[in-house]
Amino acid sequence: MKQLVCIISILLTAISLHADEELAETVITANRGVSELMSTPFSVDYLSDADLRHNMHFTLSQSLAELPGVMNQKTNAGSGSPYIRGFTGFRNLMLVDGIRFNNSVFRDGPNQYWGMIDQYSLSGVELVRGSGSVLYGSDSVGGTVNALTSSTGVDQAIEGQQYWHGNVHYNYDSASRSNTGRLETMFGVGNEWGLRLGFTARDIGDLRAADVGRMPYTGYGVQAFDAKFDYVISNHTRLTLAHQQLEQDGVWRTHKTIYGIDWEGTDHGDELRRVNDQDRSLSYFRLEGTDVNQVFDHWQFTLSYQTLNEERDRVRSDGRRDLQGFGVDTYGANLLFRSNWVGGTLSYGLDYYQDRVDSYRRDYNADGSFKGDADQGPVGDDGKYETYGAYANNVWDINDQWKLTLGGRYSYIVADIGTVSTSDGIISINESYDALVFNARLLYQQDDHWSHWAGIAQSFRAPNLSDLSRLDSARSDEIETPSPGLKPEDYISYELGTRYASECASAQFSVFYTDISNMIVRTPTGNVIDGDYEVTKRNGGDGYVWGFELSGDWQFYPQWTAFGQLAWIDGEVETYPSSDNQLVSEPMDRLMPATARLGVRWTELDGRYWVEGFVDAAAKADKLSSRDESDTNRIPPGGTPGYVVPTIRGGWQATDSVLLTATLENLSDVDYRIHGSGLNEAGFNAKLGITYAW
Repeated sequence: MKQLVCIISILLTAISLHADEELAETVITANRGVSELMSTPFSVDYLSDADLRHNMHFTLSQSLAELPGVMNQKTNAGSGSPYIRGFTGFRNLMLVDGIRFNNSVFRDGPNQYWGMIDQYSLSGVELVRGSGSVLYGSDSVGGTVNALTSSTGVDQAIEGQQYWHGNVHYNYDSASRSNTGRLETMFGVGNEWGLRLGFTARDIGDLRAADVGRMPYTGYGVQAFDAKFDYVISNHTRLTLAHQQLEQDGVWRTHKTIYGIDWEGTDHGDELRRVNDQDRSLSYFRLEGTDVNQVFDHWQFTLSYQTLNEERDRVRSDGRRDLQGFGVDTYGANLLFRSNWVGGTLSYGLDYYQDRVDSYRRDYNADGSFKGDADQGPVGDDGKYETYGAYANNVWDINDQWKLTLGGRYSYIVADIGTVSTSDGIISINESYDALVFNARLLYQQDDHWSHWAGIAQSFRAPNLSDLSRLDSARSDEIETPSPGLKPEDYISYELGTRYASECASAQFSVFYTDISNMIVRTPTGNVIDGDYEVTKRNGGDGYVWGFELSGDWQFYPQWTAFGQLAWIDGEVETYPSSDNQLVSEPMDRLMPATARLGVRWTELDGRYWVEGFVDAAAKADKLSSRDESDTNRIPPGGTPGYVVPTIRGGWQATDSVLLTATLENLSDVDYRIHGSGLNEAGFNAKLGITYAW
């Protein structure tokens, strides 16, 4: 009878299915506070710490591509820029424990920075699709990702008792002959204080693709460290101190060099060397209280400091060399309150971030002699970027079944750049912007198994320092020059969704439409600078993107679960494909093709063994913009071919302390590429992992 009920339930959902653990019971990012998933009017997915370790990916960006509707473009092996609902880079927002990770030097299109968060330091990752500007400000257009760091264990230990736990993890990747190690420990006194320390190191070799073979200079090194300290001041108040840092060494951008691969008609650049070294850090102080009084149910005050440093070493075909880079120091302050009152649950607060940027470039002649220092590096030198925000978001329980969410935010942004190099000489740029955005969402919880939602939300993205002052490579054979005078981008997103959950099945479906206004687009000028075509930026990109995401799972037998996901999007935006200043409506850049995953999992009754097999598939990506067609280093003529890739994963809890995991990726050894990437994915790949915990 139970199986019959399950079958009927699935037929009623009329949609594909997705892994149960990926739909977390509670989420915190969607409404800036803990809420039950069934009563959350957003499309939300979750990766647990087990998911992040079992998939054994190199970067967090690769792990995010496990979720429905996320396409992870990779310019090189050490980076990754997820596309979420048609947007990537600085049009999606990354948070770390609720603190903004995005800063004002993030450039247009795919960038590598999301690959600089150590996924082994995390307890989980939440993805909230769609606009999040009311709660989180600029950039949150396609989606918001919150990387949640692992706990210190102070809440899990017995009150007043000392504890000490830890684990050692190692995994090997055959396609790149790579080694990854992780050591972490946590200790303290239950409900008093706790400390967690962790260190991760990766030695990643050159990646082997199926037909093109081992791709040169795709290996690199990673070192990461993280620490977190919790002190329980009282039953209602807690202090948290945290620090994390990561360094990447020797990450090549091979498609611009003679070492790039030719595949399905692509070509490669003529540079002799283009390699990045980069590092980042985040430190924060947080004081928070819960169940304080009748006015404040929760409050939180956070001070944060972040750094991002990047240096690129390039040698041109004629032997000329340049070293360029930047350093960003980001200071943040956030004050959050949450109050339960007769009108519902109100979240409100203030946030402030300030970036200070130094940028440089040093040029050398072909004989190695020093030529001189440029006035700026990839972005304007001596820059400051400040954002001020105030927001309020109220969730009102109309009755037992209906919830109404209303919110608003006011933001004020100031950009001040001291040194910007233009064809007319050195200038400074001083700009300010403000934005007022609102959202409204309605949720109907039909019963314990079904909930449905509808929403409309405004979002915006203010021009950042990269938009205004960038002087650096853009796409293949392009150089981007400064563009003062830009206006903010504006978006309105509409969404309908439904969610189902029972003992034997779960499902989630959402359809969305985003209206685009004043999108900042790169525009050819007709000029050629040092062999590259000059592009600048202009407002003008009105357009739209729409699509759906579908996911779920079905436990059709006690030990067997079927799961799947499907996503499809389409969209156009007005752009300037040539220097004649004529707006033309074209497909959005790097539009994700239809993608799907279908699989089955078997789990032993006591949970000590599990194995799953699935197939990932993507249609041909042939809806190309003019800039896609000209990006011949990365996108084949006519578009990126589709693919079908089978994978098997499994795990064995050999003892209470030892966990063994294994993955056999790309069993059919298919040669394929994620649309817009600068290299191919791995051919047949065996991943082996072992974790010892105490």
